Amino acid sequence: MDLIDALRSTGAARAFRPDPVPDEVLARVLDTARFAPSGGNRQGWRVVVVHDPATRRAMRDLYVDAWYDYLALGAAGLTPWAPTNDRAAEARALAAAPGIAEAARAGSGGFAEHLDEVPVLLVVLADLGALAAVDRDLDRYTFAGGASIYPFTWSVLLAARAEGLGGVVTTMSIRSEDRLKALLGAADHHAVAAVVALGRPVHQPTRLRRQAVADFTTVDRVDGPPFSA
Repeated sequence: MDLIDALRSTGAARAFRPDPVPDEVLARVLDTARFAPSGGNRQGWRVVVVHDPATRRAMRDLYVDAWYDYLALGAAGLTPWAPTNDRAAEARALAAAPGIAEAARAGSGGFAEHLDEVPVLLVVLADLGALAAVDRDLDRYTFAGGASIYPFTWSVLLAARAEGLGGVVTTMSIRSEDRLKALLGAADHHAVAAVVALGRPVHQPTRLRRQAVADFTTVDRVDGPPFSA
């Protein structure tokens, strides 16, 4: 499909049709995504394609624990785990998580509760020795190293879109990184970067809603005039 159309219509899909995605289709997706940019072209990502049903169920169980915490924080008006959050406010909000979990168990569940059933489940690991984390020593939350990993995950979604698939990149499983790494046999120098779910979406959006360029772009200074053509 046209690149501009793909960029403007590749959203997050979390509901999938049950039909499987053939391995040869997934292989084409990964073969295209591998051309994503990374620092020094070190390509410091490692991908695990999770087929085993027991491993998938274990991943789901780890995922939902963090998901209910996420919902509790959001319900309290907090951006979940934002570096600037008041930790005491977070602790108060998280007290509601068990109730949210209980209500979820009584229902039919959504993406989190059925994570093990998605057609394609990928775990993307980062090789910490391959990341030029230029902000490593700053006295704030660091994120620069992700610039060598997350373009790859986005390229997976774009390549999947060209195959008629949809998906989502989720970082929720990082909350259970140690247990997930043990489950997958990951090395000490690996870090969980994301879980990517793919499949044929129940609904494929064709138009996404986002902020206008002038809402987030200014000229010369952060408090400068909005940029416009």
